[in-house]
Amino acid sequence: MVGFDAKNLHFLDTKCICPVCLLILRDPVQLTGCGHRQCQTCLNVEQETTIKCRQCQTETLPIDIIRSKMKDHYLTQQHQHAVVKAVIQMLSQLNDRQVDIDLPRTTTAGACNPATIQLEKFYEVLNILANGMEISTNHEQRLSNLSLSTLTEELSTVKLSIEESIAFLEGVKHNQDLVSLQEKIDDSQYASCDGTFLWKIKNFHDKTIDAQSERETSIDSPPFYSSPTGYKMRARLYLNGDGNARRTHMSLFFALMQGEYDAIIKFPFTYKVTFCLYDQTPQQQHIIDSFRPDIKSSSFQRPRSDMNIAAGIPKFIPLEIVQQEGNPYVRDDTMFIKIMVDFGEIPKTLLPYALSLNSGLPSHVQQTMIDIEAKKRSE
Repeated sequence: MVGFDAKNLHFLDTKCICPVCLLILRDPVQLTGCGHRQCQTCLNVEQETTIKCRQCQTETLPIDIIRSKMKDHYLTQQHQHAVVKAVIQMLSQLNDRQVDIDLPRTTTAGACNPATIQLEKFYEVLNILANGMEISTNHEQRLSNLSLSTLTEELSTVKLSIEESIAFLEGVKHNQDLVSLQEKIDDSQYASCDGTFLWKIKNFHDKTIDAQSERETSIDSPPFYSSPTGYKMRARLYLNGDGNARRTHMSLFFALMQGEYDAIIKFPFTYKVTFCLYDQTPQQQHIIDSFRPDIKSSSFQRPRSDMNIAAGIPKFIPLEIVQQEGNPYVRDDTMFIKIMVDFGEIPKTLLPYALSLNSGLPSHVQQTMIDIEAKKRSE
């Protein structure tokens, strides 16, 4: 089957004419060698290994012929314009001959008229194009609606997720504020402002297990102060040891914290720090140890963050003592440690006496008793 026949073909664009059959292209294919087109059927007539273009004699291999986009080409404006133009010419010719064109009756009247037959073929092509356009438009609209619906659902999901995240973050912030407020209340409740602090450590057994499993290697005491406007400090305890003392000794450290009055306080911190682990039996065999700050260490300079690096006594007491069943330092799963900053240079020989005083007495009463005892010993 060759191309579509029509009168006045010379009015059509040469791109629409097959150079082989010289009719309107039917199922056109494109020769990639030169870009010219011809009918599929005209191409099949030639059995050569290469196809030579009738217009320019350029050779193209059969494998290089472009066929894949012919259906798309039928839907292009260029092709549709050519078809419509040909139909208009046909109608004009039929009107000139005063032929009554009634397409539904062409099966019985005028069927032998070549122009009428050709017009029916064009009519069929137009129907195919119209149906293709309608299907394409409907498909495009359906895809557009589906995409819009999907996008709307996704946006709703994202919006809900964002709202849930915001609510969660607000809840977390609220909880953090509550925890921070509770910490401040606890700190103020137990805060000492005379340079000494008696630290009560409860749940000793559970805290020791946490340290051994490295779930929580250290615990911190509440902050305490040298005076209401003085140094802010705390103790840090490693129940399973730290560094070289790990698994052999309990490590006890002292840390300076950032305070509200640091700008007018003297640094580096130079005062001796004493630790006392209380024997909770009448024997009062307390474990006492002291250290003096290394003024060159950053641990004793003015804090630039919430807390300086802790420093102190890595091997404060062997673990075998405090972990022994029935030891005097842990009773009712509770341990007591006293931290004392010595601003008055208490003689080392007086430390056992000072730390044996009733902790229930006011600090100024204890200091008076220490002074009296020091005077007695000097006489």
